[in-house]
Amino acid sequence: MAEQSRHHGFGRRAGLQALAGAALGAAGLAAWRAVTPTEAIAAADDASWCGFRCGHLTAEWSLTAFRAIQAEQQYRDPLGASRLLAMMHLAMHDAVNAAAPRFATYALEARDTGADPAVAAAVAAHEVLRAALPGQEAALEAELGRTLAESGASAPMARGRALGVAAARAVLADRATDGATDQLAYAPADRPGAYRYTPGFDSLFAPHWRKLRPFALRSPDQFRVPGPPALESAAYAAAFDEVKSLGSKDSAARSPEQTRIAHFWYEFSDIGWNRIARVVARERGLDLWQGARFFALVNMALADSYVAGWDSKLHYDAWRPVTAIRAAATDGNTATLPDAAWEPLLPTPPIQDHPSTHSALGAAAAEVMAILLGDAMPFAFASSSALPAQPVRRFSSFSAAAEENAESRVLAGLHFRFACDAGLALGRQIGRFAVAQHLKPLE
Repeated sequence: MAEQSRHHGFGRRAGLQALAGAALGAAGLAAWRAVTPTEAIAAADDASWCGFRCGHLTAEWSLTAFRAIQAEQQYRDPLGASRLLAMMHLAMHDAVNAAAPRFATYALEARDTGADPAVAAAVAAHEVLRAALPGQEAALEAELGRTLAESGASAPMARGRALGVAAARAVLADRATDGATDQLAYAPADRPGAYRYTPGFDSLFAPHWRKLRPFALRSPDQFRVPGPPALESAAYAAAFDEVKSLGSKDSAARSPEQTRIAHFWYEFSDIGWNRIARVVARERGLDLWQGARFFALVNMALADSYVAGWDSKLHYDAWRPVTAIRAAATDGNTATLPDAAWEPLLPTPPIQDHPSTHSALGAAAAEVMAILLGDAMPFAFASSSALPAQPVRRFSSFSAAAEENAESRVLAGLHFRFACDAGLALGRQIGRFAVAQHLKPLE
């Protein structure tokens, strides 16, 4: 069995253990399953270091960040994790391009063409993670030492260290007042169609995230999705019947393959889509500049999908299928039949239904990857929430993976299809906007 993450640090092959589903609070902790990967999954996502200047450096620090977050906080807060990952990758991107400019930087204005860009990138990643995860300082310092072991002592290395520190500080300063530590009160409304706390929870997760300053978007509501169909409509009844049938814990309509899909995509989107990014970055042989930009744009889009998704979720305040099906007698639609004992295949996260941010994150990441690398790129990757019989799935394109990712939320009983469709549309808009407006090639 692969070595697992420890509270005092993380091992080279640790870190694919993740809590399946959505963010955890004190209430409802028992509803979530801890998923332990096999050694094969861990090994597949942990290529050996291939040399100081290889283009894998960004992917290596992506995996290091995941391990550090898991060791520090058991990855209980995917929203905070997505923010941290975007910050780290932007700092790496800025450090590389401040040393040898090829793409526009995000927060760092300084330049030092005498600095080693790879050293600068590694130090920038280390500094951002160290600031956010103080309990992992010793492990992160050891990881930086291994990363820089082949660089030797030289003036470019020393200048690279200084530039990496500057890049990290610029990003940290830029995000210091972005609203991540704010509070926002929330109380469920007592009306049909309004969100009610999902089973196992007595609160809404991070309502203040709807007001977080985005990384790429101009505002959280820039691409606010259209609202869900009216409760009394035929469209609502059709979506209701579909998730009630396919997403039920004991569904006879859901095929074994559909059950595998539901479980495979259940882990947090920011975990899964960063794993895809590591796989394809290595397979495409991205260089240091390409890799730094690729991961930065993917993680900007992922982080902003949470922000924009939370804005729309809180704006429409729509109930989840588990609530809607149990309370269908109150919805005013004669075509929807209640089932007070209905349960979804997998536990429902403590946040509103519309749109599905899981779908939005997948679509946003896939859109960025398709723009930068081309959509038709076959790849395979593993999931920590997959059923043991099928830990790996293969895809012919990024868009196909995003579509299946969205479909999984209906099959798991977690979202109405209209919420998944809205999430897909939202994510695509975010991905396109991020690439069009940020980290563009220099003339």
